[in-house]
Parts: sequence; structure tokens; C-alpha cells
Amino acid sequence: MAQFSESADVPDMGRRQFMNLLTFGTVTGVALGALYPVVNYFIPPASGGAGGGTVAKNELGNDVLVSQFLDSHNVGDRTLVQGLKGDPTYIVVESKEAITDYGINAICTHLGCVVPWNVAENKFKCPCHGSQYDATGKVIRGPAPKSLPLAHAKVAEDKILLTPWTETDFRTGDAAWWA
Repeated sequence: MAQFSESADVPDMGRRQFMNLLTFGTVTGVALGALYPVVNYFIPPASGGAGGGTVAKNELGNDVLVSQFLDSHNVGDRTLVQGLKGDPTYIVVESKEAITDYGINAICTHLGCVVPWNVAENKFKCPCHGSQYDATGKVIRGPAPKSLPLAHAKVAEDKILLTPWTETDFRTGDAAWWA
């Protein structure tokens, strides 16, 4: 019978454990690297700035700078921006130096169409089923059952910061139905 002796061809247990650990680490690293984008896809992006609000974005997805916004719009203009939850929101120019302290969500309360501002008639008119809203977004003609939702709009560091409106609706005196 041949006796087995330690040979240079058979690695010792320390080297074998090191190779197993190296292989396990490599496979784990590759698997985690492949899973990261998949897991990250399902985590919603953090939105907002100071105070839990959302910075208004323009049609290109860039922050709306108030100084440029006021220079390029006239008093009384209502301009769509990307607001809370990405909804289209009207920002109203109050004067050459300021915007109103509220934004008007542009989603019709009837069937969810985007409601355009009609300059000639000084009101919002839904193209889908004819609902009409006054200059502040209060419903004046159905079939829309409710006024357009509001959001607080304030200027912070030359950007428009939109926050949820949870107080009483100043247009109707009722509780904010969208809150």
C-alpha cells in the first residue's frame, strides 16, 4: 500500500478556504451589482427641497428660476410647470416682482384631462367635456364636480417651491377635498 504524503500538488486547507472565499465574494459582488438597478427601480425617487416641498420644473425638467420666469411672463399669465407628484400646475404671475402664493393643479376633476387656460375668456376650459373654471380654478360650469386642487407656491432661493394645500379652500370656504 502506498502511503499518502503531503504533496506540493494538493493545496493545504488554508489555501482552499481562501480560494472558496474569493470565489464566493466574486459571485456575490457580481450578483449584487446586477440586482442593484432592479431594486433601485422600485424605490421611488426622493422629491422636494427644504420643508418637504417640490421644486417646480419646466417642460425640459429643469428647475424654474423665479427671476427668469418673471422676466419672461406678463402680469396675469398662467403658466404650466411640473408640480406636486409631477402633475401639471399653473403658476400665476401676480406682479412683475411676484407670483401668487398658490398654484392651480391643471387636472380636470371630471375625467382627468389637462385643462388649458383660455386667455380670451379669462377662465380655464376643459376640452373634453366642457367643464369651466374661473381664474382661481373654482368650478363654474360642470360636469366637473369640484374645483381644481391648489398647492402652496413660495419662492425659496430663486426657485418655486410647491407644497400641499391642506387648509380651507379660499375659493369656496370648504375643506380642501384633495388633501
